Amino acid sequence: MRRQRNVKIVATLGPASNDYDTIRALHEAGADVFRLNMSHGSHDEIAERHKIIRKIEADLDSPIAILADLQGPKLRVGVFANDAEELEEGASFRMDLDTTPGDVTRVNLPHPEIFQALEAGASLLVNDGKIRLKVDRCGKDFADCTVITGGTISNRKGVNVPDVVLPLAALSEKDRADLEFVCALGVDWLALSFVQRAKDVFEAKGLADGRAAIVAKIEKPAAVDNIDEILDASDGIMVARGDLGVELPVSAVPPIQKRLVRKCRNAAKPVIVATQMLESMIESPMPTRAEVSDVATAIYEGTDAIMLSAESAAGQYPIEAVETMDKVAKEVEADPTYRDIIDASRSAKGTTIADGIVAAAREIAEKTDIKAIACYTQSGTTALLTSRERPAVPILAMTPMIDTARRMALSWGCNCIQADSVDRFKGAVVGAVRAARAGGFANEGDQIVVTAGVPFNVAGTTNILRIAPCDERQIYSTDPE
Repeated sequence: MRRQRNVKIVATLGPASNDYDTIRALHEAGADVFRLNMSHGSHDEIAERHKIIRKIEADLDSPIAILADLQGPKLRVGVFANDAEELEEGASFRMDLDTTPGDVTRVNLPHPEIFQALEAGASLLVNDGKIRLKVDRCGKDFADCTVITGGTISNRKGVNVPDVVLPLAALSEKDRADLEFVCALGVDWLALSFVQRAKDVFEAKGLADGRAAIVAKIEKPAAVDNIDEILDASDGIMVARGDLGVELPVSAVPPIQKRLVRKCRNAAKPVIVATQMLESMIESPMPTRAEVSDVATAIYEGTDAIMLSAESAAGQYPIEAVETMDKVAKEVEADPTYRDIIDASRSAKGTTIADGIVAAAREIAEKTDIKAIACYTQSGTTALLTSRERPAVPILAMTPMIDTARRMALSWGCNCIQADSVDRFKGAVVGAVRAARAGGFANEGDQIVVTAGVPFNVAGTTNILRIAPCDERQIYSTDPE
């Protein structure tokens, strides 16, 4: 299914989008990737949604990526004798390991790992940052705090600890069970929550064992500080702006978003911008102007994908939300300023033969009347490198591997095609020409660029480029075997 845009759309599935007709409508409206949120829904419900997506994929002959988002450790306070208390600014408040129900002076915090890492002067944020506490004194089982920002604190509200690296693994026992379950199902991507350092990613990659690629969610200050190592370890990045905006000043999030998008593009790894992109469309059929501008800004920055969360999972207008993103993306990408920005932000300096091949393909397409760049890829690396170039013509990511085709559905500009396996370059050229014409990317009399690696079916061997006429008779009459 050809999209008339390059940026990809990720739609989260949930109660508002859990049947065949709705999920198919979401895909036809523009959703390229479906997110399964492991924080909600039983394994049976997740399996049913996965089955529906694969049925739609087969019915429409359109590779679809599935992203399973792991919950991560959840840090929460205990319970209160009165269920809730009102904390006043300037008051003293203690968190401790005592399981006695709390009151206006204290509450249980059943996470000894937090007390191990805390230092005086650190902040504790409760209920998505609505309550802010400053640690005055702490020990192995308590933290005496001053209330900096007061408010209502109630049973089992979440706690964020932005100032320290916590001695917690990114994968809880639930996450480990969920990871094994969704890998056995056959998801394409795993989104890893609570990432603080590269070793969190390596742990998940070891458990996935190649069955799914890893997206590291950047939602903690420690992850921002360690971004280069985390990006190197990951297959992709999600800018998880919700928790970032809790643990950091909200004014810090936009420049972080811009830096992460640029870093991911330079590394030829997909990046997703997520959280509250069309939040008002949970209840309204029309977005706000600010939300539209937010979506447009991410696209202008060159992000690979933009994501809907509750808008498509639990909102009243899931299909309209996808349609809105699709329309905004088309409008932005048709703006001449968009191409100026994308070209000006190209800064990667590759040193391999593959880097040179894809850069040459993009330059040839810019300077001549080339209709598309077709790249044969085994592992997806060539498609990722081509996507990094952000060419002005469509990318045909051709692969005999259905797993590769699905994963590439997350990457900017990639029109993913499961192609027949080939063992000679002429066969690759003919296959690319047929795909370009069948998909409406080119007509007889047009030309496309074809890149591939010889020998075929070996990952990482991209070493050949051909300008091909979209006429098989010319190919067979002029090309050597």
